[in-house]
Amino acid sequence: MAASTQFNAGTVRSPFRLQSVSKKSPKPTRISCSAATPAKRYSITLLPGDGIGPEVISIAKNVLKVAGSLEGIEFLFQEMPMGGAALDLTGVPLPDETLSTAKSSDAVLLGAIGGYKWDKNEKHLKPETGLLKLREGLKVFANLRPATVLQQLVDSSTLKKEVAEGVDLMVVRELTGGIYFGKPRGFSTNENGVEIAYNTEVYAAYEIDRIARVAFETARKRHGKLCSVDKANVLEASMFWRKRVTEIATEYPDVELSHMYVDNAAMQLVRNPKQFDTIVTNNIFGDILSDEASMITGSIGMLPSASLGESGPGLFEPIHGSAPDIAGQDKANPLATVLSAAMLLKYGLGEENAAKRIENAVLDALNRGFRTGDIYSPGNKLVGCKEMGEEVLKSVSSQVPSAVLN
Repeated sequence: MAASTQFNAGTVRSPFRLQSVSKKSPKPTRISCSAATPAKRYSITLLPGDGIGPEVISIAKNVLKVAGSLEGIEFLFQEMPMGGAALDLTGVPLPDETLSTAKSSDAVLLGAIGGYKWDKNEKHLKPETGLLKLREGLKVFANLRPATVLQQLVDSSTLKKEVAEGVDLMVVRELTGGIYFGKPRGFSTNENGVEIAYNTEVYAAYEIDRIARVAFETARKRHGKLCSVDKANVLEASMFWRKRVTEIATEYPDVELSHMYVDNAAMQLVRNPKQFDTIVTNNIFGDILSDEASMITGSIGMLPSASLGESGPGLFEPIHGSAPDIAGQDKANPLATVLSAAMLLKYGLGEENAAKRIENAVLDALNRGFRTGDIYSPGNKLVGCKEMGEEVLKSVSSQVPSAVLN
């Protein structure tokens, strides 16, 4: 672990260890301002990336600083290049130094990567290849993507109010296996000389078992319902997936398990999303369904994510892209990145109080009517990325320090 971490008993690396570790952690001394000696220090690697990434990361960094100071936490930040920015600077999308710095830190916060500029690059020189290598290097296999329709934004959903209101679900996506990584893969010609391309959907038992346990533990901390999504009526890999998830379910008799084919799940997400609590699925299905779920909330610009492994730092990022068409125009919504910082605190470091401060600040800014363009509705205050960040920062700053509370 990074040498800068002076107090780390509460640090956790996966959501299913959060509760037990937190209970055993000694209660830290609380201080009221960052100027005093902090009780804890954490090293955070910042990967601003491309497009709107640097804009939203800058805001999240400032919010983390203030929320941390109220809980006696100091963050040591180190910015590193990744994605298209790294390609322009070093010729590769994930420099060795960036990966090394990320692996030695306590958590990694990513902005966004990619853009039109690099779209025609060869595969190994695409920004997205850097992201896949980062996930592989950090050994993060569990991707948690919450989709919650906030009462303040229910009118922003494209679904009818009665359908969207009250939606609160979590997609647990397997992140390092399946068709994105399976071999053989490539381009070739068939026996008739016709050009073809092929990919392989493959899962080992241990890959399914470990993501299933994360999902069951996550469901246990929510409302005790888990829906496993597959295509077991057609795909052998999905038949195996269903078999393994069903076997792991015997370890969690308190969690209600159901199964659903992916095409039906896609339909049910827009027909009756409130039926879902926690969803677990493979890499490609999770990629698609979590983006679909995001739009139920009204904007992809509102949703954070956490990618966790069995050990080492977690990777936290908004699920939106780099949005090169609005980059540098102060139009981005920074709230997904700010909420990703809250997930970093909660799931990556075990700092639930500091995470709650950020979540409450986001709600307060929304309650006061501030909206970026993607979530704007008449009667509210249209603001840019920077001003939205300032309003969230004001909300965090106005909260009472823990030293005063204690």
